[in-house]
Amino acid sequence: MSPSMPGASGPATSVSEIGADVWPAPPARSGQRLFVLKEGDTFVVADAHGDITGEGDGLFHNDTRLLSSFRLLVNGVQPTLLSSAVGQDNAFFTANLTNHPLPPLGTTSTPQGVIHVERRRFLWDRRMYERITLVNFSDHPAQVPLQLLYDADFRDMFEVRGQVRSKRGDVAAEQQGDRWARLRYRGLDELWRSVVVSFSETAARLAERTAIYEVRLDSGERWVLYIEAGDEPAAPCAQRWRGAAARTRWQLRQKRRRGARVEASSRLFQAWIDKSKADLALLTTELPTGPYPYAGIPWFSTPFGRDAVVTALQTLWLDPSLARGVLSFLAEHQAQEISTFRDAEPGKIMHETRKGEMAAVNELPFGKYYGGVDTTPLFCVLAAAYAERTGDAVLIDTIWPALLAAVGWIEDNMLRHDGFVSYARAEATGLANQGWKDSHDSVFHADGSSPIGPIALVEVQGYAFAALEGLASLARVRGESSKSAHWADLARRLAHAVERSFWQEDLQFYALALDGSGTPCRVRASNAGHLLFSGLPSQERGRRVAQQLLSAAFDAGWGVRTLPSDAVRYNPMSYHNGSIWPHDVALCAAGIARYGERDGVVRLLDDMFEAAAFFGLRLPELFCGFARAAGEAPVAYPVACLPQAWAAGSVFMLLQQCLGVHIVAGDQVVLDQPRLPAGIESIKVAGIAVGTARIELNFRRRGKRILAFVNRRDGDRSTHVDVRL
Repeated sequence: MSPSMPGASGPATSVSEIGADVWPAPPARSGQRLFVLKEGDTFVVADAHGDITGEGDGLFHNDTRLLSSFRLLVNGVQPTLLSSAVGQDNAFFTANLTNHPLPPLGTTSTPQGVIHVERRRFLWDRRMYERITLVNFSDHPAQVPLQLLYDADFRDMFEVRGQVRSKRGDVAAEQQGDRWARLRYRGLDELWRSVVVSFSETAARLAERTAIYEVRLDSGERWVLYIEAGDEPAAPCAQRWRGAAARTRWQLRQKRRRGARVEASSRLFQAWIDKSKADLALLTTELPTGPYPYAGIPWFSTPFGRDAVVTALQTLWLDPSLARGVLSFLAEHQAQEISTFRDAEPGKIMHETRKGEMAAVNELPFGKYYGGVDTTPLFCVLAAAYAERTGDAVLIDTIWPALLAAVGWIEDNMLRHDGFVSYARAEATGLANQGWKDSHDSVFHADGSSPIGPIALVEVQGYAFAALEGLASLARVRGESSKSAHWADLARRLAHAVERSFWQEDLQFYALALDGSGTPCRVRASNAGHLLFSGLPSQERGRRVAQQLLSAAFDAGWGVRTLPSDAVRYNPMSYHNGSIWPHDVALCAAGIARYGERDGVVRLLDDMFEAAAFFGLRLPELFCGFARAAGEAPVAYPVACLPQAWAAGSVFMLLQQCLGVHIVAGDQVVLDQPRLPAGIESIKVAGIAVGTARIELNFRRRGKRILAFVNRRDGDRSTHVDVRL
């Protein structure tokens, strides 16, 4: 006999008539929204019911899925969903559910919709806490059969993403206590990985990865079950719940309070700002070297080099502490030797690090992987920008050897590749494309053919140019004049070479890349917007590129596409060939602002804001690049990370470019032709650290004019504000 399902007629069926070996399969999830929580190196992804079903979701720690199933059934069926949400501060997930008809208690049956079921969940200290509350709102007693189904497959993150392994480790037999069950796995790396599910109440039956409760509720009565999932048995209770909940909420609040505070006159725009800041707080992990933004959930909840550098650049004007943590971590993990398996060379900055079993046994090179051609110059760019923003000579002194090694790698790479920074993976296990568009089909010629490497990407030359200029500036401040002159000269020569080899006069645009023979990939792409961000192009050429990026071919109405609609590989549903990436839009906007198209920056910010409104004020990693149509929402990319650090940070870079804020360490703030987003009457940025001062900037709309002024200064009052209207 099957359990009663939603909409089924006839008398309710008791779960005792079913048997625990025929629990219903989880419903198909197509189109369902997933909900995430994160704390440290632990995160959980579940559906709107709070269930984990193993479809790319789970409870993860250190790139290993601990719980692959965690489902709640009431009388053998999934309860009806009323609502679910993660709070604005990202601390708690809550699902409100209710019952289907329940079996009789005596002569009275319990109808549908009278038992309220609340699931409330958070993470703290490598442990998932859950509280399940039942309340009987009927006029009669009710018998509520409750089942919790749990399992652990201990799959590596890359297995969850679809990687097939020829061999796995061994799953041990389940161990049980009165109120807990332990699942264990010994991997090929000889490490034991385990998860223990502990309960506050003794189950009527605890066996076969199932906990069954027969809960009797009088009218108006409440029943609470506390559950914890961690590496050791626990004694869940209300006191432990309250203590851990307070700590996780306090930690996230402290992270959100870092840096300056943005206050907008529009409630919806303010909610976007607040959600973006909360997402950055959620993704930021406190490492021994300082705060570090993990890239995104679920696939990239680990330190990435490129993503963290870009996120730090996006937020540098508001919160330099994130840049400090990123620089310190990356300097500590810089490559010291050659490894073709890891694409490592002395001086290179890390692309990605993983802690799972497959990385530990070298099935994949991502334990510590250096196959990113752009991360090393971006590391130097961030160091120079951080020094200019803060004047922190102590940190620069500390990481100066790492900066010398990084710029040494840049120079050596240029010498080996005809004066351009280029890449070609050393082994087939590495990434074929090693720029930010790292999918296999993201670099191509105008006819659609794939280039033969080594490949020199246009934006990477811009990063290298900015890195050399930045290092020249740092060396000049340090009194190392010969190094400064050498790097400045190398930057000039690189700029000339880029203008000569990448500029396509008939396209009035820069080529996407040069292939191994020096032939341009004559493809217009958003990569050129990053070149504008670096400041390499001449003013005239930069302005022409900016105008094209703002044209209908690129701007779909939701932001700049990665490829224009006339490109041969254009596909608005692809990962990199026509989609829209918020961080890409933000970097393009920074480049466009640099070449004078300030109104275009306002338009891109408005595009992103309106897209965010359709995505619950949380911009995803990317979304599809279909042209905007009246009354229609942007189209989601099905497996995008959400939240993603550099997507969350994009609003802050866009806002900085819109307001025209530039901060120079010690004593200067420049407000260059400030604009306000459409429909926003005023914005205040409070608590900006400039040297020893804390200043507050105010921007207000007065007719067609934007007024900008400093309302208050705390600390050193010598700070100079230069307003250029």
